[in-house]
Formats: sequence, C-alpha cells, structure tokens
Amino acid sequence: MHADGQAEQRAPADEDEAAFVHELVAYPRLWAWLGLGERHELTRLVLLRLLGLVYVAAFVSLLWQVLPLLGARGLTPAATYTARVLAEAGSLGAALAAEPSLFVFVSASDGWLVGLAALGLLLSLAQLFGATNAALALVLWVLYRSFIAVGQIWYGYGWELLLVEAGFLAIFACPVTSVGPLPRRALALPLVWLYRWLAFRVMFGAGLIKVRGDSCWRDLTCLDFHFETQPLPNPLSPLFHVLPPGLHAAGVVFNHACELVLPFFLFAPRVLREPAAALMIVFQLTLIASGNLSFLNWLTIVPLLAAFDDRTLARVLPRRWVTRATQSGLDPAPRAPVFVLSAVVLLLSAAPIENMLSRRQRMNGAFEPLMLVNSYGAFGSVGRERRELVIEGTRDLEPTPRARWLAYELPFKPGDPKRALPIVAPLSPRLDWQLWFAAMSSAEDEPWLINLVWKLLHADPGLRRLFAHDPFGDRPPRFIRILRYRYQFAARGADATWTRQLEGYWLPPLPADDSLRDAVRQLGYAE
Repeated sequence: MHADGQAEQRAPADEDEAAFVHELVAYPRLWAWLGLGERHELTRLVLLRLLGLVYVAAFVSLLWQVLPLLGARGLTPAATYTARVLAEAGSLGAALAAEPSLFVFVSASDGWLVGLAALGLLLSLAQLFGATNAALALVLWVLYRSFIAVGQIWYGYGWELLLVEAGFLAIFACPVTSVGPLPRRALALPLVWLYRWLAFRVMFGAGLIKVRGDSCWRDLTCLDFHFETQPLPNPLSPLFHVLPPGLHAAGVVFNHACELVLPFFLFAPRVLREPAAALMIVFQLTLIASGNLSFLNWLTIVPLLAAFDDRTLARVLPRRWVTRATQSGLDPAPRAPVFVLSAVVLLLSAAPIENMLSRRQRMNGAFEPLMLVNSYGAFGSVGRERRELVIEGTRDLEPTPRARWLAYELPFKPGDPKRALPIVAPLSPRLDWQLWFAAMSSAEDEPWLINLVWKLLHADPGLRRLFAHDPFGDRPPRFIRILRYRYQFAARGADATWTRQLEGYWLPPLPADDSLRDAVRQLGYAE
C-alpha cells in the first residue's frame, strides 16, 4: 500500500513534467532563443585559438619591452612599485587583495620579469596551436593579471581588462583532464551566454561613451578627424582620412549601429544573432585596417564568436576541423562550475550596468581586484588636431636654437615627416602609445619623461632598444629637449607622409647635472 501510494502521488508530477516538455517542443521559438539545439564545439575551437593569438601578441609585446619599461633600470621599475604597494598595504594579504599578482610572492627582478613573460609566451603558443587545458588557461590568466598589477601607466588600457576577463572565461571552456582542441565534454551553454554578455558590454559601452563624450559623434563628423589624430596611424589611415565627408558620416552611422543597436541582437535567436555578430566583426576588421590599435579589435572578435554555432562555422572552417568535431563523442558539460561562474558574473555585473547607465560613465574600469566583470569604452573624445612630441639632443656646449640638434626616432609613432607609416598591430608598443598621450598634457603630468631624459643623457642601452634611431650611439648628448609639433597628413602625391608646424618647447633643454639627478630621485625613480 505504501509503495502504491507513492506511485499515486508521483503520477501528477510526471504528467506535469511531460506537459512542460511538450510545451517546450511546441514552441520552437523558445528553443531557438535559448540555443538549446545548437552545438558550439567549432565555436570553442576558433574562440580559444584566436584568444591564444591575442595572448601571443600580448606576451611578445611584453618580452620586447619589459626591461626598458619595468626592469630594475627601467623607466618605472616594477620592483620599486611593488615595494611601495607592500609598504602602503601593510601586509602581504592586503597587498594581494589590492593588486593580485605573483610579484607579491616573488621579486619583480629582471630575471623573474623575463622568465614569467617567456613562460606566458610559450603557453600562449601552445593554446594557439590547439593545446587547450583549464590549468594552462588558468596559468595564462594569472601571469597576465600579474603583469598588469605591476605595469603602471604602461598597462592602464581597456584591452588589458578585456584580455583578463576573456581569459578567465576561457578557463571554464577548456578541458580539465585532457590537452587538445576538441574536449570530450560539450561546451556549457551558460558559458556561451557569458561570452555574449561580455561582447555586449564591450560594444554597447563603447557606443554610450561616444554619444555622451563628444559632440562630433552626435553630428557625425568624428571620422573627419579620427584617422589623422588616432594614436598610431597605419599605411591605410591617410586613405581613410581623405574619403568624402559623406562617407565619413556614413561610417559614424555604421559605428553607432554596430555599438548601440546590434549588440542587443546577441541575445536574439540565431537568425538575427549571427548576421548582427557578422556585421560587428566586419566593423572590427575595418578598425584593424584603418589604424594600429594594439590587439583591441582582434580581442573584441573573441567574444563575438560566441554568437555563432557549429552549423555556420562548418561552412567556413577547414574540412578536417569540421570532421573531427562532428565525429567526436561528447559527454554532457559539467554544470556546477559554470553555474557558479554564472552566478558570480551576474552579481559582479551590477556595477558595470550601473556605470553604463550613469551620465558620468567611466570609459574603462574594473570594479574588483580580479577584473572579472568590467566596463569598456573607446574614443569617448576625438582630437581635432594632432600633436606630437619630438625628443632631440645636442653635444654642443650651449643649448641654443643654433646648436646642432638631432632627433631620436621611435619606430611606430610619427616623427620624421618623410618616414612611411608602419603596421604594428596586434603588437602593442607601449612607449609610442604613451608619448601620444603625453603630447596632450604637460611635463608635470608625465614625470616618467624626466627619467627618460636622464637615461638618454646617459645613453642607457636598455631604453635605446625601444628607439628606431638613436643619433648619438654610445656617446650621449650634453642636452636633451622635447618639442611639440602639430602634425597633419601631407597632400596626396607629396614626397612626405606629414607636414608639421612647431608649437614650442614641451620640455626645455636639460643637462645631466645634479639638479636633474635630484629630480629623478625625488620622483622615486632609480638612477
């Protein structure tokens, strides 16, 4: 009787469950909206490999510049900064909470900086070529977050936040017990939605910061200036600049459509979602073609790939990838870790949502130390005129205008008007970028440049590696000065890339005397 009674009590529940399942089947639109019938094994494969490529660019950029910028004799030594963080925090735990980093535990010496950067590059190459694993992805994430923690002004850009956030989600997209491009477990659908939510915040946040930040985005004239005034133009930038104003206005409209309208379609059924994501990827490719914007646009494509399922990707990917993906047997995805992750992201999303809705929106910002859910934006304001700093030195006894001044040339920023524009993205030349910002401020706001002058006056070999041309070699100049010019693209057919007009001193001539040494010491930099 007892068993029969239990059976009688369960029958209504079973009938209700069957009715619910029938209801789902009867409404295919709900299935399509949720994406319950989609597979994302090819999605994961492409997403993780592109993320691996971005990691490679990030760690190559780091290895190339880490010692001149962050080494013991660098412009802003990481060891000095870490010691200051530890002193201010008062304890190891407090320092770790404020700036999560391996360099809280190990010395930020030249050996550790280079060694950990080299490890990051090796693991990035492994992921690029298909060796995906959760532990590998975790180590990559910890390494890059550690360098951001000690990177100071050189690592204060929005793409650093984006790489940390995308890299953290990748840990849950990778297999735990195997190493390979095609895991035995299916990609959990909530993780797909988390990547789409990341793509939404990147695109929509950028759109909001533009329409709030500068009138030229509202009157459709920003592209009349952007290609000339952006941080590091590339060889195609002058061609984009001379397009008719009507095409520039159309480009701004396309920008607004991609950043303010299409992101909402990332949460729509496949028939709307995939064309919207394709247009947003085309937009990113246009930005890649028109300027050197580091790895930002390559990285933005990573979460946008989560909008596509295997049916679409199978049409464009190599046949051997498709065959391997369709023939691999898949176990159900583990639910608990992804559900916990989803709950954490949901809770941490409150601050970024509030920031997006605020009239005082921050362009790029993290709201907790691990940088797991952030706010994003780009080009909230566009300069109408381009200004550049030119660093010059002389060996003459007196630093008069009649002295023989020779210019230092950086490899990627505008300098010599006749030099051709380079392609450097997705690599990120940090010194070239920071000098673009410095040209819009004053010497008081950029104290690191005093240290740069001191090092050039002593022919510092590490710093000189970041320059394309050092006119003095091992025999340093007696004086260094920094001039500010206004630059404009030269007319088509001219024998130069730029024309420029001198505006005056940004920093007057300085010698390597005791007063400059004292200034370097007071600013907290090592000699």
